[in-house]
Order: sequence, then C-alpha cells, then structure tokens
Amino acid sequence: MSTPAVPKSSSASASDWSPLLRTELIRAYIATLFISSVYIQFVDASLPDGSRLHVVIPDITRRHWAVNIRKFTRRVRDLNQLVGLGSLTQQASEFLRMCVLSGQNILVSGATQTGKTTMLNALLTATRRNERIVTVEETFELDLAARDVVAMQCRQPSLEGTGEITLRRLIKESLRMRPDRLIVGEVREAESLDLLIALNSGLPGMCSIHANSARDALAKLSTLPLLAGRNIDSAFVLPTVAGCIDIVVHCEIDRHGRRRVIEILAPSGRLAGPVIEASPIFLIEGGTLTATGGHPGKLTKFLAAGLDPAIVLCAGAA
Repeated sequence: MSTPAVPKSSSASASDWSPLLRTELIRAYIATLFISSVYIQFVDASLPDGSRLHVVIPDITRRHWAVNIRKFTRRVRDLNQLVGLGSLTQQASEFLRMCVLSGQNILVSGATQTGKTTMLNALLTATRRNERIVTVEETFELDLAARDVVAMQCRQPSLEGTGEITLRRLIKESLRMRPDRLIVGEVREAESLDLLIALNSGLPGMCSIHANSARDALAKLSTLPLLAGRNIDSAFVLPTVAGCIDIVVHCEIDRHGRRRVIEILAPSGRLAGPVIEASPIFLIEGGTLTATGGHPGKLTKFLAAGLDPAIVLCAGAA
C-alpha cells in the first residue's frame, strides 16, 4: 500500500498536532485509510508534523488495534551539539568532521533508537556548501539544511500490486543525478549491493545499519549483498566492503538512557582470511570516548583534501 499523507482540514493546522497529536483526527484518518478495503490490516503513513504512524488491526493482533506514533526531535543539528550532549568528545567530533570534508565513506551502526539517523544528520552538516547531496530512505527521516539536496523515499505497491519504488531502484536512479555525495538512510537487504557498487565507483557516501558493534557492522554489510542473487558471492563482496568503507561509527544507549558514540573504527582495506582488518581509532575507556593512538590506514582521501588526521588524533594524546 502506498504511503498516504493526512488530508488537509480547515479545522486542523500544523500547530494543532504539537506537542500532542489530536486523537480524534488520528482516528478519523485511520478510518479513511481502512474503509477503502477490508483486506488492509496494516497502515504505514506520515502525519503532518513528520511523525510516523503505524497501525495493525485484528485479526492480526489478538484483540485491539495496535497504533504506534513515532515522533522525531530536531534539537540536534550538528556535531557540536552532540558534543554538548555528551554523545561524543570534541576530539572525536573534529576527527569525524575531517572525515566528512575529505569524502570518507562512513557507516553508522547501532541498535534501534541509538541515534543513527541523528548522527547521519550531524555528520552531513560538515559537508561543503556547494555539494549536491542525494538521500534515499525507506521513509523520510533525514532533515538536511544543505542548499542542494534531493531527498527521495520508497513507495509501497498499491492494492493492485503496482507502483512500488524500492531502495534498490532509488539508489540506481540517484546515480543519474550527478550527486557529490550519496546518503542511504539504512541498508537492510539486497540494496546494500547497489550501495557498494556506487561507493566502489568513487562516489562518497554514508549509510546506517543495525549492528551490535562496529566490527559486526562490517560483517553484516559483507553478508547482506548475498541476498541480491545467486551470482553474488563473498569473493566479490568482502574485498568490496574492505575497499569501500573508510570509517565505522558505532552508537549505543548507555544505562542512563544517553545516546552516545562508543567506537570509531577504520578498516584498513585489507582482508585477513574472511575478516576485514580494521583499527579502532576511538574507544570508550573509563566512560569516556578516547583516542586509542591508532590512525586510519587509508590516507589518500585525507591527503587529496589537504587534511592530516594525525593533527587531531595526536593532539588528544599530547
């Protein structure tokens, strides 16, 4: 089913939905979605303030309707604000800013609700003003203030099974838009192959992925492309991931409920058997994100941009 938008009403302006969404309007909206077909058991839609609405009805649920509304906060706009919130240190922030400016391919990993999208948004504020950025997502979540941004989202098939637009299709279409940087909101399945092919062509990019650690993120990105078909195997995928991904930023929620970066990893571009070699650049030590003394093994992009990560990394060790 395609993702609908809430119809405009003279009695409900955008401000009426904040801070609390009006229950009666949501009920009326859900009813209009379901009334068109008795065969619809799920609804995934956007509300006027950008919140995501997901509904499941009986007999899929046991008794009651399950209505979930996911609201997005916009209080974090850049890396400096993440530093202020304690999500990462100033040194790590400067290193990540240098990574963005030099066009490193960055993979942001973490579990659900650990701040992966927030981190992507913050990283993208470090891009140069003249960059053309293309973003592709399953549903719109990224919120960029850049001057030249093309934002695209997927479309679910209609009731007749037609009109579907997948992430794979969007990634392929984005390459025809002459982007300076490609951002994929999240990779979960075979679309990871299309992302790797794009990055392997020299196009800088970023994406997020669900994973339990930075190294687990590399391993997962090395297996997801295998879902694309029988002609794809590890002999192609592993070296491609090793060569494409330059930096992995892993996010986590600590026991106090604070979202923070707990690891920044730099793949070397080499393989040790079936494992991608990588050096930790920052790790949590004593509750603080600390430089390990390690350095990125891939320096070509840094040098081409006239940047030296050692200046930032050694400054913290001094």
